[in-house]
Amino acid sequence: MNILHVVGARPNFMKAAPVLRAIRNSSAVTQTLVHTGQHYDVKMSDVFFQQLDMPAPDVNLGVGSGSHAQQTAEIMRRIEPVIIEARPDIVVVYGDVNSTVAAALVCSKLLIRIAHVEAGLRSFDHTMPEEINRIVTDRIADVLFTPSTDGDVNLQREGIGAEKIFRVGNVMIDSLVRLLPAANAYPRNGFPKRYALVTLHRPSNVDDSVVLGNILDGLLSVRDDIDVIFPVHPRTKQRIKEFAIDATRLHLLEPLPYVEFLALQSRAAVVITDSGGIQEETTYLGIPCLTVRENTERPITVTLGTNTIVGRDTNRLIAEMRDILEGRQKKGSIPPLWDGHAADRIATLLR
Repeated sequence: MNILHVVGARPNFMKAAPVLRAIRNSSAVTQTLVHTGQHYDVKMSDVFFQQLDMPAPDVNLGVGSGSHAQQTAEIMRRIEPVIIEARPDIVVVYGDVNSTVAAALVCSKLLIRIAHVEAGLRSFDHTMPEEINRIVTDRIADVLFTPSTDGDVNLQREGIGAEKIFRVGNVMIDSLVRLLPAANAYPRNGFPKRYALVTLHRPSNVDDSVVLGNILDGLLSVRDDIDVIFPVHPRTKQRIKEFAIDATRLHLLEPLPYVEFLALQSRAAVVITDSGGIQEETTYLGIPCLTVRENTERPITVTLGTNTIVGRDTNRLIAEMRDILEGRQKKGSIPPLWDGHAADRIATLLR
C-alpha cells in the first residue's frame, strides 16, 4: 500500500507526525511526505520537524505566500505531477489550510482516494477561508477521520454517508502527549512567576488597526496584575509596526518552536488566542482559554473544555481575565478519545 501525506503549515506538522510514526513500522506500507511550502520558515520548520520526530519531506513544492486563489492554484499546479508519478493508493490531507483543499481537488479529478484528518469541524462562518476549505475537502473526501462527536453530526447533516465517517480522536493531542514531558522539563528560567500567554494571527483581528489596538489595550489594562507573554506572529508583528501601536509593556517574543511554546502554555494562568489548535491544547491541559473570535469550529472545547468565546468585546475579555485571576475560572474535562492514540486508530483503519 502506498500512502501519500500532504502538509503545508505548522499545524499540519503536528497532525501528520503521529500518523506517519504510527504507520512507519508496517512493512506493507510505503509512505511519501509532500510539503507544499505554503508556510515555510527555515528556522522554525526545521526545528518543528526535529522535535516532532518527523521525516524530512520527500518533496517540497516551495509554493510560498500569495493570495488564497494564487496559493491554492499554484499548489494544485505543482502537486499534480507529483501525485501522478507517485501513484498513491490514498492521499491523506490534514486540517483546513489551502494545501489541504488544493491536494484534495487534484486527487478528486485524478480519481485517487482521499482521507481527511480532522474532518467535520464547522464554525458556520463562511467569511473564514478555512471554513470553505473544510466544507469542500469533506465533500470530496472518501474517508473522514473526525476528532469529536460534533464532527460526525456535521458531516451527516450535510448528507455524507455514515460509512465514510470514523471518529478517531484528536491527533493534535497525540503530539502534545508525546512532547509534554519535554515541555515539563524545559527550564523555567526567565519565565515570570504568573503570566497570561497570548497568540494572535487571524486577519480579522490583526489587519484592522482599531480591532488590534482594542485587543492590545485590553491586555495592557491587566498588565499591572499579571505579566503578558506574547510570541508575535510575523503578520501581527508587521501590523503592530504599521499601525504604530505601543505594545512595549508586553513581553514580546519571536515565534517559538513547539516544545518551548508548550512549556509556556502548560504553565500559563490563562491563554488568550484566536488559534483553533490552542483551544484544543488548553482544554487537554486544563488551562483557561479565552478565544478572541466570534465563533469556533471546535465547540467541544467550550461545551466540555476550558475555552470561552469572548469575541472582540474588549470589556468582556478584561472581565473574563479578571475572573480567572481571582480564581473563578471555568472547569473543563478532556473530550473522549483525546488520549494520545488517535494516530494509532487512523493507522489501523488505513491499513
